[in-house]
Amino acid sequence: MTAVNVHQAKTHLSRLLERVATGEEVVIAKAGRPVARLVPYDVHPAHRTAGQDVGMVVIAEDFDAPLPEELLAEFES
Repeated sequence: MTAVNVHQAKTHLSRLLERVATGEEVVIAKAGRPVARLVPYDVHPAHRTAGQDVGMVVIAEDFDAPLPEELLAEFES
């Protein structure tokens, strides 16, 4: 991973894009704080099928019931 400041990114954008195209990640920082990442564009996003996770999650009948008083007290301490 390479980190550059905004001025460097503006000045050398073509070079940075060439590096990103080869798989490198570039972080752009402003005043030393990271603000953006340049990463290779994923031409083939992951294939997702609707309903592929059916039956993998079970939600209890009382999932939205109030918590017991002793557990609430733990959160408040």
